[in-house]
Amino acid sequence: TQHVNWYAQYFSALTGKTVTPEDLLLMSERVYTFQRLFNLKMGFGRREHDSLPYRAMGPVTVEEYESRAERYDRQLVEKYGVDLIGKSLTDKIALMRKFREAAYEELKNAVYKRRGWTNDGIPTLALVRRLGIDFPDVVELLRQNRVTA
Repeated sequence: TQHVNWYAQYFSALTGKTVTPEDLLLMSERVYTFQRLFNLKMGFGRREHDSLPYRAMGPVTVEEYESRAERYDRQLVEKYGVDLIGKSLTDKIALMRKFREAAYEELKNAVYKRRGWTNDGIPTLALVRRLGIDFPDVVELLRQNRVTA
């Protein structure tokens, strides 16, 4: 939190407006939420758009898996409880992807909940009201996307 204190002091020095770290965090939350709403208006901003490139979920190729086979095999066994007997390299790659993609979905669930968004990644009406960005167009956008609470 020290860095947030520093940013609040820096902001105050630059603008002449005294802000607390909490003020700065609220401003950031307001901007981030408004960006999300803007993306939603432009046809993005839903869960389906919060995806990583295929490559980022790795391993993607046989060569990549083989270069870290010991690490990946250990993860499959220890972390996911997979019995590797009879599993081909293709099977192992598919399993690793499956588990990583599932973990990413769990991460999105946690982030959406913490941010006060719906399970589809859309800010809730309660959140936009709390942030003071419940303009008529915003409320209508949420209504069009079946967000009523």
